[in-house]
Amino acid sequence: MKTALLLIDVQASFPAREYWDDNLTRTWRGRQRALLDGARSAGIPVIRILHQAPGSRGPFDPDNGLVRPLAGFEDAAAAVFHKTAHNAFTDTGLARWLMTRDIRRLVISGIRTEQCCETTARVASDLGFDVDFVGDATLTFPMTRAGRTYTAEEIQARTELVLAERFARIVGTATLLDEWRGHAA
Repeated sequence: MKTALLLIDVQASFPAREYWDDNLTRTWRGRQRALLDGARSAGIPVIRILHQAPGSRGPFDPDNGLVRPLAGFEDAAAAVFHKTAHNAFTDTGLARWLMTRDIRRLVISGIRTEQCCETTARVASDLGFDVDFVGDATLTFPMTRAGRTYTAEEIQARTELVLAERFARIVGTATLLDEWRGHAA
């Protein structure tokens, strides 16, 4: 089955947000980089998705110049789609692009785990794609609600819980890379 890696919102907009924490990104950066390099080695196309909010005057407003790849992840992509919705499908033409190339399996990675990555996985599943959600190659940050702060690890675990076996196969970077190397051999 033909596969594509979705690199969701790995963009310069995020370090401009108040919650950005370089300490939380260190492990993710290595895994995201390994996933990109592994996809290239396996001949799997990388699809870059960038979030934009035109007119917002914030870091996602294209006029501010931050809707571009995050430093260290400027690799060429097979296609680039700009979205304004939380998922990568609603307003981009991504589904048509994938289907015309007979791509039926999507590998989800990027920023933020519980927002655009999770939402894209759910919509992809509803559209009939097979989905591999690589939680350890997604990044998020602590969030507070009703006086309780949820850690990035808790948010990732919750996302994997609600996606598993319903919307996606939950898989780690190392396992997926081993699978890709096995198919290339």
